[in-house]
Amino acid sequence: MNGLSLSELCYLFCCPPCPSRITAKLAFLPPAPTYAFIEEDSPSSSNSSSSPSPPVSNCSLHLTEKAEWQYSRSELEVIDVFYTRSRRGNRVACMYVKITDSPEFTILFSHGNAVDLGQMSSFFIGLGNRINCNILAYDYSGYGASTGKASEANIYSDAEAAWETLKTRFGLRPDQVILYGQSIGTAATVDLATRHEVAGVVLHSPLMSGMRVACPDVRRTWCFDSFASIEKITRVTSPVLVIHGTDDEVIDFTHGLALFERAPRTVEPLWVEGAGHNDVELYGQYLDRLRKFIQVDIRSS
Repeated sequence: MNGLSLSELCYLFCCPPCPSRITAKLAFLPPAPTYAFIEEDSPSSSNSSSSPSPPVSNCSLHLTEKAEWQYSRSELEVIDVFYTRSRRGNRVACMYVKITDSPEFTILFSHGNAVDLGQMSSFFIGLGNRINCNILAYDYSGYGASTGKASEANIYSDAEAAWETLKTRFGLRPDQVILYGQSIGTAATVDLATRHEVAGVVLHSPLMSGMRVACPDVRRTWCFDSFASIEKITRVTSPVLVIHGTDDEVIDFTHGLALFERAPRTVEPLWVEGAGHNDVELYGQYLDRLRKFIQVDIRSS
């Protein structure tokens, strides 16, 4: 998400484009896919439907070198991959990382921009093991093996499809789920959390809105803005943990601070001194704070 030139700013305010065009300009940079799903039988979700269809159960995961897998092949056995279908008709690639047979909580993870499930797979293994949670992640439309095109409407629909999968495929209740969003994924997480009260919500390097990232001096939400989490966060009734690096060069630290101040049920935030946009998880306090959120804050809220 880069700043806009003077001419682009003038165009935005004099001839504002539709929200989807701002979204495409500011947010979506899907990488070349770093993985593939190998379907072992005909996909059960290939038919079109107004509601999510059952996921494909018989897929195997193929990672390319660009995925930079950090574990042995045996660790791949804890990863289950399948498709579900969104209400907007796109096939959504899902990755389920099973760390334990009896998890207290399962993470529904909405990842950041410019990565896909293949690149995130090693991180999911490491994170799940360290916080003892299973993780369900998904790729946005137009990312990885997911079909369609990235858009704000699609990203929300993709998140909802993943949510439905947690209920139908894994039989989870809302109070067994933690929604976790990173960067652009926090927009999908906040949107989902406005409709479903869950055990907890983690916003990792969140943004207030698309326009506020591009134009730091913007102080209101325009009708053509996108990803307006700053407006939606007031309707989130679950406990919210905000994590942000103080030296974030992509989404300024003030975004996380503003969301923390407006969320109705926040817990103690984590402001990682000196951390940027892509290295917060390398700091020791990151895992410590997540564990405390899961083991203490959620139970006492």
